[in-house]
Amino acid sequence: MLRDSFGRVATDLRVSLTDKCNLRCTYCMPPEGLDWLPNAQLLTADEIVRLVTIGVEQLGVTEVRYTGGEPLLRRELPDIVGRTAALSPRPQVSLTTNGIGLARLAGTLVEAGLDRVNVSLDTLDRDTFKRLAHRDRFEDVIAGLSAAHDAGLRPVKVNTVLMRDVNDHEAVPLLRYCLEQGYELRFIEQMPLDAQHGWTREGMVTADEILALLSVSFDLTPDDLEERGSAPAERFLVDGGPARVGVIGSVTRPFCGACDRVRLTADGQIRNCLFATEESDLKTPLRDGASDEELAARWIAAVSRKRAGHGIDDPSFLQPSRPMSAIGG
Repeated sequence: MLRDSFGRVATDLRVSLTDKCNLRCTYCMPPEGLDWLPNAQLLTADEIVRLVTIGVEQLGVTEVRYTGGEPLLRRELPDIVGRTAALSPRPQVSLTTNGIGLARLAGTLVEAGLDRVNVSLDTLDRDTFKRLAHRDRFEDVIAGLSAAHDAGLRPVKVNTVLMRDVNDHEAVPLLRYCLEQGYELRFIEQMPLDAQHGWTREGMVTADEILALLSVSFDLTPDDLEERGSAPAERFLVDGGPARVGVIGSVTRPFCGACDRVRLTADGQIRNCLFATEESDLKTPLRDGASDEELAARWIAAVSRKRAGHGIDDPSFLQPSRPMSAIGG
């Protein structure tokens, strides 16, 4: 098992397929974009599947989530999903995406074995979308959400980051929209993972503020706390249920004590936390001919060094040098 020194066991593997993205969301990267990793530094599809196979068959991974950057930009995605779903024991296979291209690929991905999808959507206003993402792709995201739902993915989850004086007035309309469409909305506190290092605590809309905004129009009651387990989202029944809304308070309501996640970057580094400043290299030994057993041992050793928490409230906290797009969500 991937057990750390605090007794937590990592069973949820987040795999970044690329650091590239076709949006330029302000809380992630500058309008001009970033210097992408050279293709030669990225894990190949075969290398990704090999490491995922080790995780599932030898190390107890039960859920594999493909992320980016934007994972739909990776042409081999349906093949990678299909080969992952064919593993035994079969893991849950999910995807976090900005939704651009999902209208075209949703059916193919479901046929390949995709179980769940999370789509980022921060606004229902096209002009606000353009201002936030520096791209006019709002309609593509809406079409991607619809296609995912039509393809049978349940639930289709929507991830929203509220920003003060930008889109925080849309909390209630976004929840109404998701309730009407049959999607499950999850609000996420803005985290210090932007390439510009411009995040401030004062500019972040907190979990408490999000719940206060929603409670003006909805009756929210906590869902069964025992069902949450290691899930990052606190879930609330909306007007008695069965519909739910989630709030991920990564900064103000950290859930590090129950964390079961480990991350593999697009260039083959193991990261124990979004905010980690250390990484463990699996790509180099893999390409140097290491056996599956040797790679598993390195992975076990990496996770054993996982820290107790992200330390954002510690005065010595340093924002990771890698932005979110280069880490994987």
